[in-house]
Amino acid sequence: MNGSFGLAHFWTQGDWVTRITFAVLVAMSVASWIVMLTKALGVLRARRQAVRVNRFWHAATIPDGMAQLQPAAGNPFLALAEEGEEAATQQHTAAGQLRGALDASDWIARALRSSIDGTTARLQSGLTVLASVGSTAPFVGLFGTVWGIYHALMNLSAAGQAASINQVAGPIGEALIMTAFGLAAAIPAVLGYNALVRANKNLLARLGRFAHELHAYYLTGGAQAAVQPDGKVVLMKHN
Repeated sequence: MNGSFGLAHFWTQGDWVTRITFAVLVAMSVASWIVMLTKALGVLRARRQAVRVNRFWHAATIPDGMAQLQPAAGNPFLALAEEGEEAATQQHTAAGQLRGALDASDWIARALRSSIDGTTARLQSGLTVLASVGSTAPFVGLFGTVWGIYHALMNLSAAGQAASINQVAGPIGEALIMTAFGLAAAIPAVLGYNALVRANKNLLARLGRFAHELHAYYLTGGAQAAVQPDGKVVLMKHN
């Protein structure tokens, strides 16, 4: 490419609309990568925490089981167990209170569902950024391309009969780069969004299974809960 053309030439020769469009695309790309890296690290951390669920059921007591869940800020499995324990304790000490009239199963299920809803909200936070970048970045880039081509053609018209293809090929080529920038920002955002949604779905499914086991455990009082060698929980109702 001729030294007079390129991104630097495109930036210096472009007007404020072109520069703002380019800056918006860069900001979109940076924001999407920050969200993807942050959420990916969170998912990996949650997966490591999910492996410890079997250790929870092999513990002798609930406090010992919670200690096996690797106490840490943002641990969804530990938060779920704590919510279930608190709800069961409140229900057993609710004599003479309004919540004492509520069914124990519904009260505990409500607490577990509330914990899962909070985790779902945290997992989904930031995904709207990826969805927005993936759907709008190509059009932002296309807008920059159309604007750049418009200015190139205006320059060609001003040159009159003295204009040549060399005078317009460079500016138009530089304008087309804006479309490439738009795609470069959108494609990773779309792929990252799909990957995170799938990972979140799998994590929430694990949380749902753990919540079901906790619900059954607290309803039976824990006395009839047995753990098989493979880690599965067998729960039997009182006679």
